[in-house]
Amino acid sequence: MNTDITTKMKIDKPASEVFEAIVEPEKMGGYWFSSGTGRVEQGKTITWRYEEYGAEGDIEVLKVEENKEIVFNWGETTVTMTFQETDGSTILEVTESGLEADDPEIVNKMMDQKEGWVYMLTCMKGYLENGITTLRASLVK
Repeated sequence: MNTDITTKMKIDKPASEVFEAIVEPEKMGGYWFSSGTGRVEQGKTITWRYEEYGAEGDIEVLKVEENKEIVFNWGETTVTMTFQETDGSTILEVTESGLEADDPEIVNKMMDQKEGWVYMLTCMKGYLENGITTLRASLVK
């Protein structure tokens, strides 16, 4: 069973702006995690914090290709983000892999992760296209 989770969204901004919104912690704070301990760069370990939820987690940055791809490990999974620019818009594709197919909670984990990526991309789209910062940290479980 393939347990990869892929989510895509078109954002009406150039790839350079979408890329910077992920790698720069101050920009990320406008739509996703409230803070990060540094810029996303290959070989770094960075802590992302969600102050509103009292949560934090480390990512190990495996690969960064400016405006094209970011790959990092977080927890038991690997996340690959690819940026495809067409006519000034960018399709950001996020694939999370590494969930164990034999985990009895696999369906719930996959649904939770998919929901999280859809939410993050929606918040990012609102932030980059319209300057909306009030969507982040409003998901209630």
